[in-house]
Amino acid sequence: MTTTAQSPAATAGLPATMRAAILKSQGAMALETLPVPQLDADQVLVQVAAVGVCGSDVHYYEHGRIGPYVVDHPLILGHELSGRIAAVGSAVDPTRVGRRVAVEPQRPCRKCKQCKAGRYNLCPDIEFYATPPVDGAFAEYVTIQSDFAYDIPESVSDEAAALIEPLSVGLWACERADIKPGSRVLIAGAGPIGIIAAQAARAFGATEIYISDIAEDRLAFALQHGATHALNARTDSVEGLDVDAFIDASGAPQAVRSGIKAVAPAGRVILVGLGADDVELPVSYIQNREIWLSGVFRYTNTWPLAIQLVANGKVDLDILVTGRFPLSESEEALKAGKQPGQLKAVVYPGR
Repeated sequence: MTTTAQSPAATAGLPATMRAAILKSQGAMALETLPVPQLDADQVLVQVAAVGVCGSDVHYYEHGRIGPYVVDHPLILGHELSGRIAAVGSAVDPTRVGRRVAVEPQRPCRKCKQCKAGRYNLCPDIEFYATPPVDGAFAEYVTIQSDFAYDIPESVSDEAAALIEPLSVGLWACERADIKPGSRVLIAGAGPIGIIAAQAARAFGATEIYISDIAEDRLAFALQHGATHALNARTDSVEGLDVDAFIDASGAPQAVRSGIKAVAPAGRVILVGLGADDVELPVSYIQNREIWLSGVFRYTNTWPLAIQLVANGKVDLDILVTGRFPLSESEEALKAGKQPGQLKAVVYPGR
């Protein structure tokens, strides 16, 4: 993120420049040398260890925009990251230097109505990594407010620490869905977020976790890692399951419509997947059953729980990593998801 003053003591022994993989224009990446970012008083400088490739990164690469967010100047992608604190601002405890951390990649204003209500993810002035015009983490160093860099135990790998970010999406979806012990849940989409949501639902105590997809290999993987039932979206109907909650991680309009009809009276529908801007919904079904419907926009206050679940073995994120790439191959990492058997690509800026 763009920052201001930096004391000489804060950067002692650090390089003046770093490498970064930059989206120059739609479908065009380049490896460049940039100044190491400067620190605000309340920030830490993180030497990036691992960065997961998110679907939003791929969308920016392929299409140059997501809704109102348009890439109209060179942008560093990547917002799922872990690393080690290399330097601290003047207001930060210097003993934090050297700590391994998982980074929550956003900077809310902390002053607006939404922030003060605890909904800082809805802050109208929030700065979020790799969302234009804010740079992300396909770089050797990044800065973040100290309290958004969370210490991680040595038992948690760099890859898993980076994937705390998508796990936070799954946890936030389960919180919004009011998943509790004994809940019955349907998840559409057995990609990384769907599998993470299934593991999160299991950690929250759900006893029946249905997951649907059109890919049999992904369904088989989901059954091994969180789901209790797998449904082929082409051949198996979900209507009438009467689940307590439906989480859409697919973005497919038909999956959303049929998933809503799988929800029991007073149940919850949570929309996570990126799909069409407008979707036709079964409004009478929603009304007659008083179904509660909500979107998910990132997360708030999820990192402590996420780290605990990973450290305790309740959620396994390492199993999602299917492709590993050095920073110089960031473009290949962005394309990896289209290959058979690929779930999550990870970029390693230090390599």
